[in-house]
Formats: sequence, structure tokens, C-alpha cells
Amino acid sequence: MPRFAYSARDSTGRTAAAEVTAPSRKDALRLLAARGLQLQQLDELGTSGRPAAPTVAKESSLFSLATGPGAEFSRRDFLPFLQALAELTTSGLSAGEAVRLLALRLKDRNLRGLSAAVWESLSEGRPLSQAMEQRPRVFDRQTISLVRAAEATGSLNEVLHRLITHHIEQRELRQKLTNALIYPVFVCVVAFGVILFFVLFLMPRLQTLLTSLGSKLPVSTQLLVGSAQLLLRYGIVLLPLAVFGALLLWRWRHSERGKATTDDWLVKLPGVRRIAIDSALLNFAQTLAVLLENGINPAEALRLTERTIGNRTVQAAIRTATDRVLEGESLSTALSRTGYLPDLVTDRLAVGESTGKLAPCLLDIARNYAAVHARRLHALTTVISSAVLLFAFAFVGFIAYAIVSAVLQVSASFKF
Repeated sequence: MPRFAYSARDSTGRTAAAEVTAPSRKDALRLLAARGLQLQQLDELGTSGRPAAPTVAKESSLFSLATGPGAEFSRRDFLPFLQALAELTTSGLSAGEAVRLLALRLKDRNLRGLSAAVWESLSEGRPLSQAMEQRPRVFDRQTISLVRAAEATGSLNEVLHRLITHHIEQRELRQKLTNALIYPVFVCVVAFGVILFFVLFLMPRLQTLLTSLGSKLPVSTQLLVGSAQLLLRYGIVLLPLAVFGALLLWRWRHSERGKATTDDWLVKLPGVRRIAIDSALLNFAQTLAVLLENGINPAEALRLTERTIGNRTVQAAIRTATDRVLEGESLSTALSRTGYLPDLVTDRLAVGESTGKLAPCLLDIARNYAAVHARRLHALTTVISSAVLLFAFAFVGFIAYAIVSAVLQVSASFKF
């Protein structure tokens, strides 16, 4: 009969390693569960007493959507999966049983397939963190580290709820940014459309009319007519070149060098600098607070948080600060050296460190940053919208002036 080596945690939280004999891996899992053990690892022993090569047990009749290595899941499945899992673990189910039930009951095809894939790993004796680790496109490193720490401390349900709250806040922040940009983009598109209509359709007709009257046009009208002729003549070349240039810029922006360069521009550009920095620091404070609250040691928490910062320039500064912290410097002092945090914020961090309440202090700082970031974002979008509208009105006014001055000059050339 096969033998299995296992490591598991008992009801008191102590970790034990031993062997169990059972007809199959599934029987070994059931036997250990009946003993009240929370399994961490289970390996089948070969004839030599060493762990045999792992085998994959599939329940194709139950999980027709259990996926193989070629299956792909996206990041958008992450939060719904955590929410569904937290609902079941709150009801008292273990993580394994909760995932198994999700693979059977969920209606959404992608979520049911993801649950089945995670359960496939759990049924082999792997803990939830290792099962998530096999799906890096869905589960990020900080989530896996938090789940691993939660499994060690027996606080999985609490960690799941904190993770859900954190990612919901991140999603709402991204939605606010998107919603704030919708109106300025709409105004830009409308203004650009109005300008094109005047220059490409209205001005050629007015030019024909004014030229037929035989009078010399004013300078403003000549400038407007010349611009219209330039666009009509070379627009078929300029438009593809503009599109091609935009595509090249987009590809360069997504390259490593391009992202580093443009991120550096963002933190130096007046008006945008504080918004870019505040967004990065808001994410830093929120993520670090969640990691520290859930038992991740400060060194690992700082390294994990550093990787979540989107702006490469700010990320490099935080990486340097992290190195100083690991060398023994306080977090508040190391962050103050970056030059990105106001003195009041670093003072609050120093107080949090001295009182042993760094995580609550970070959460409070994150809430303040979120409010300030929202106000600055609203102010920026208002300025952009107003500037675009002002430019559109000025251009339309110039067109009106050019047309009226031409009409008046032509009228004055007639003798009654």
C-alpha cells in the first residue's frame, strides 16, 4: 500500500511532519482531514522511501472545465474568485472544500474553470498558496505571499477579506481616473471635429465665393484659406504619418526604456508631477499596510510593495529607500531622503514606527492621499477641459472674424 509523507498543522497551530499509509492520494487526504489536520504538503513515497514523481489526479466527470497547462485566465478573474472564495470560507468551509464547491456551482465559465484548475492542484496535496502560484497571470506575488502567511497563522479568511477590500479600493481609484479623463477627451474630440469641419468643408466653399467677387482677401482670411488648402492637399499623407507616429510612440512607451523615460518626464512635468507621485505613493502606502497587517515581515513586505509601483522613477527611489531600511535605517528617514514625501507625512511615519502602529498609520496616510489625489485630479481635468474649450472658442472666433472681415472688404470694393 502506498505511503505518503506529509506536513500539516494541528488545531493548536503547531506544524507536524510524518507519514501515512493509504490506498491512494485522495484517501490520504480524507484520512488527514478526519484527524483535524490542515495539510500543507503531501508527497507519495517511492520504494526507496523518497518522494515519488508527482502525479496529477483529474476528476473529469466532475470538472469538465478543469484546465491544463495551455489554459489561460486573465487578471479580471482575480477579484471575483477571491470574493466567491471568501463568502464560502466565512461560512465555515475549508479553503479546499470552498474551491471544490466553486468549481461545481459557479455559473461563470471562466471562474468555474479557474476554480477547477486551483482545485486540481489542491487535490494533489498542495496548499492554496502553491495552487495560486501556478497561475501567475491571475494571482500576483503579493497575494500569494499573503495567502502563504495566512496559511501559516490560520487567518486565511481575515486575509481574504483584507485583500478584497484593498483591491476594490485600487479598482475604484482606477475608475475615478478613467471617469475624470472621459470629459476632457470628449471635449478634445468635439473641438477637433468642429475645427476640421470649418477648415475642410466650410472654408473651401467660402473661398470660392469670395474669390469669384474679385477682391483681395484680408490677411486673416488668407491664413485660414492657406491652412485649409494645406490640409486638403497634404492631409492624405499627414494623417497616415500621424497615425504611424502615434503607434511608434505607443510601442516605445511600452518598452522598458520608453517607460522609464516617460515616467521620468511625468515626475518632472509641472502640473502632472504631484499627481504622478501621489498616485505611486498612494499605492505604496495601501499595499505596504495590507502586507504588514497580515503578518508579512517588513523586509519582504517592502520588496513586494516596491514591485507594485507603476512609475519607474518613483519605484527606483523606493527601492533605494528599501535598501537603506534593510541596512538598519528607519522607514521614515529612508523615505524622506527620496524627496517625494512631505515632511508632515514622514513625521507621521516616524510616530507610527515609534509606537509600533506602522500599519494603521500607513492606512491613515493612504486615506489622506486618496482624498488629495482625487482633488488634484479633478482640478487638472477641469483645467484641461477649460483650456480645450477656450482654444476651440478662440479658433471659431478667429474663423468668424476672418469670414466677416472678408465679406466687409469685398462689400467695400463695390461702388454703388
